[in-house]
Amino acid sequence: MKISRRSLFSNTLAGAAMTFVTPARTVSASEGSYSTFDPWVEIRPDHVRHNVAQVRDQVDGRPILAVIKNNAYGMGLTNMGRILDSESAIAGLAVVKLSEAIELRDAGITKPILLMGPFDELGLEEVVMRDVIPMVYTPIGDALEKIAAKRQSSVPITVCVDTGMGRVGVPHQRAAALIADLAARPAINIKASMMALNEDAEYERIQFRRFEQLHDKLQASGISMGLRHAASSYNLFQSQYAYLDMVRPGMALFGHYSAPRFRDQNLMDLRPSMSLKARVIYVKHIEKGDTAGYHTAYTAEKDVWTATIPAGHVDGVPRIAANGGWVRIGGKHYPIIAAVSSSHTIVEVGAEQTVRIGDVATYFDWRDGSRPEDASAASGVSVYDLIMHLNPTLPKRIVS
Repeated sequence: MKISRRSLFSNTLAGAAMTFVTPARTVSASEGSYSTFDPWVEIRPDHVRHNVAQVRDQVDGRPILAVIKNNAYGMGLTNMGRILDSESAIAGLAVVKLSEAIELRDAGITKPILLMGPFDELGLEEVVMRDVIPMVYTPIGDALEKIAAKRQSSVPITVCVDTGMGRVGVPHQRAAALIADLAARPAINIKASMMALNEDAEYERIQFRRFEQLHDKLQASGISMGLRHAASSYNLFQSQYAYLDMVRPGMALFGHYSAPRFRDQNLMDLRPSMSLKARVIYVKHIEKGDTAGYHTAYTAEKDVWTATIPAGHVDGVPRIAANGGWVRIGGKHYPIIAAVSSSHTIVEVGAEQTVRIGDVATYFDWRDGSRPEDASAASGVSVYDLIMHLNPTLPKRIVS
């Protein structure tokens, strides 16, 4: 008998319900092809735009430099670049890797792009020639002048000052000399200056004073630091005094609160803009004493139904999610059991088979109680660990 492409084959063995399904549809080339059982990410552009408006109002209309580093916190670099490129409140985009900056330009993004990561002299030339602004904190004035001569126009830069974070940036004690040298060169245009606050409330005040003292010293000498920015998403809530001339949020634009306490401050109504989903591939009944997972991590205390979902830690599901994490299926939260493997999650369904093969399983989305912050807290990880570790190859579907 000839079976149609969309036909379902079912087989029941030892109390297990199994169904094999051929792909229901093939998405456009821009999204890639996928099986209906492959996990995917859904993206809400309307929520991104809502969050942009929330941040804009919170900072009294100051320009926003949107940080979309690390695959745009799981949403896809070009996805976010295209969504934000048309937002008037967004003054520019910031990334950490040279490849990210080039990818945005190749995707047709027209906003200013700041490269906050490292480069060598060859990379510097490519950055500038692709109309990307380098973040500078070393004495590279001579190299910048050579590039300016080649392109026959001045080179815009952002200077990074280390006020105590310790990662990168010219140390604040030596920053005045470097900035003065750069500012004295007509071929260099200091568009902005920046620092990173370390999220320790008391020490941030010290950092901020160092940055302000540097600004006052340079201003007295007639040297401009350009637009100054320091506030990340975290600082939008904790360090409002540091909004300065421009703010530099990332996670807030995607709808996530950087710390649990920020949700209760009612400063901004942030709406999560993505979800992680998959479909149940296997449902079975197991008896009391049966086990699941490596090293018999789970032992059934009574007869129970379980369901297997084809998303694991390679996709971004925390490996420790079985320590309290859950998956929502059909509006109900089911606990993750055993241990999350590379490509699978097992959940305990209960005494009745309330879950079927093909049901959509949601790891997190935009609903109250199922936000990324809720899922990460239940799994014992930070929201950063959850969303920034999503596999960048996951198919992404734009929804409204």
